[in-house]
Amino acid sequence: SVEIITNGVSAATNHAMSWQRLLLSLLFAVLAEMMELFSSDATVEKLLIVVLSLSAILLAGLPVYFKGMSALRRIKLNMNSLMSVAVTGACLIGYWPEAGMVMSLFSIAEELEFRAASRARNAIAKLGELAPDFAMVKAIDGRWNNRAVSTIGVGDFVRVDAGDRIPLDGILQEGRSSVDQSSVTGESLPVEKSVGDQVFAGTVNTTGAFVFQVSSIESESTIARIIRAVEDAQSARAPIQRFVDRFAARYTPAVFVLAIAVAVLSPILFGVSVLNAIYRALVLLVIACPCALVIATPITLVSGLTAAARQGIVIKGGLFLEQIPRLQTMAFDKTGTLTTGQPALVEFRPLTESVSLIELKQWCASLAGRSKHPVSRAIAAGLSLEAIRMEDFEAKIGQGLMASIDDRRLYLGNRRWLESFVSIDSKTERLISRHEQAGHSISLLADDHQLLALLAVADQPRATSARAIDRLHQLKIKTVMLSGDNRVSAELIAMKIGVDQVFSDLLPEMKLQALQKLQSEALTGMVGDGINDAPALAGAQVGFAMGAAGTDAAMEAADVVIMDDDPLRLADVVQISRKTLQILWQNIILIALIKSIFLVMALFGFATMWQAVFADMGTSLIVIFNSLRLLAPVQSQKVLYAS
Repeated sequence: SVEIITNGVSAATNHAMSWQRLLLSLLFAVLAEMMELFSSDATVEKLLIVVLSLSAILLAGLPVYFKGMSALRRIKLNMNSLMSVAVTGACLIGYWPEAGMVMSLFSIAEELEFRAASRARNAIAKLGELAPDFAMVKAIDGRWNNRAVSTIGVGDFVRVDAGDRIPLDGILQEGRSSVDQSSVTGESLPVEKSVGDQVFAGTVNTTGAFVFQVSSIESESTIARIIRAVEDAQSARAPIQRFVDRFAARYTPAVFVLAIAVAVLSPILFGVSVLNAIYRALVLLVIACPCALVIATPITLVSGLTAAARQGIVIKGGLFLEQIPRLQTMAFDKTGTLTTGQPALVEFRPLTESVSLIELKQWCASLAGRSKHPVSRAIAAGLSLEAIRMEDFEAKIGQGLMASIDDRRLYLGNRRWLESFVSIDSKTERLISRHEQAGHSISLLADDHQLLALLAVADQPRATSARAIDRLHQLKIKTVMLSGDNRVSAELIAMKIGVDQVFSDLLPEMKLQALQKLQSEALTGMVGDGINDAPALAGAQVGFAMGAAGTDAAMEAADVVIMDDDPLRLADVVQISRKTLQILWQNIILIALIKSIFLVMALFGFATMWQAVFADMGTSLIVIFNSLRLLAPVQSQKVLYAS
């Protein structure tokens, strides 16, 4: 339906009114069903049932009905045309409550799917909020002025203080710092930046202030390109035709042709009267009425959606539930999806025997505990020791930390800084090289004379990632990693958990390109959690977002949200969706089998109108109860996976 937003009336208000209409429609449909069940043959009661049913249809279903009639006029048979035929047929033969209930339930299901899609479209605009609207720009006279980012041109010099977001892309000219680039590259650890390095719009300066020269205007910044990539991916994604639309395209014309054939040919073939032939054709239409299909399909899908939700999986509509069983490849982001996304201390190695292990750990914990840098936080959390008293503490931006403890000057920092005043022997060189090849971030503890300890920090695989990959392989699904992280780190994680193929060093647009290449070879799903994953999630045949730690942009661009961030849920949702599709096919076969028997009876004049109604309603009840079986095994599955 078209909502007209007048002055002073917000879109939210219109949506609230829409839900009021839908719920009121459902209420009228339920009342009509109740009255039909308990009413006598009184004319007033019959009239009230018709009024309630018609009210339910008018409140909820006019848009569906008009679209269905339009589709029928253009000989385009889909779910809307099937609904229109079902409701019209039910009304013509006097089954008004059934018509009202079918239209009400169908319209509610359609509205839920529409809203899920609308949220995805509306959320993309929020990506623009990642970059600030104003920035400090150097004027010709050397003073710094606060200017709107939209007025800043290529070549201007911009200053960014610690803790601020970088407004535009550029090249660092003065200062040094650590930059959190997770929104663009997905890397879990901040990247050290010095003169000559590139910085990206929307990323966060975590430590020192610096000045960079703008290399692209606002409309061409990294964030702007991500927004365009998401929008282009969504518009380019091929429309998916629902299973019931494909079925309706064959079922509906076949029923009409058969009914006309019965009406025309019965007098010739069976010698019955024209009136009797028309009666047989009407009975056939009642038997073939698609109400059972119209009701059973959403009931099956809703049962599947509910079964998934019980395991912390939110699927944004039955359309995606139908597509998941067809996936042949699953592409994963690395950081925050297959890994925790949080750096952790993976090794503490003493490099001297002149100091006790507990003292070395206390010194490191005390120094690291005074810094907010993610690597320092990981060290402090990993050692988990109380800080001891320090003097003359100082943080050297982009280098490390220093302080005096018990009259000993101590340094905790990166290799480049420490090797300027202490020597690194060949044994330690080999140890550092081994960790760097494994993608670890290395910190060294030293005093004025020697190295004292080596500390390695890295992002670690989630506890269930390897099992999740193994279960997907058991389900005959190929796994691929699409990571913005460096090749060494990406390949190491992939090897640990058993991923089949790895693409690394990918920016958001490159992730989407890699995904499109995979999709040209097989149906592919994409799993991610970050802003940098949003274009790929939007362009995937089915996008899966991690919900607990994931960004709003990722969750809105995705079709499925894993609420507890457990990769095992991916195998769960594949199994649930396959079971749902299996039961959906069972329902179709049951409908076809039962109705075929009564159709044959109608053709030869053995089926009466009440038997036709019984066949239609009885089939509906059978497939509804069959669909509800999806809810039964969920708890036992959950216990099994938890154990």
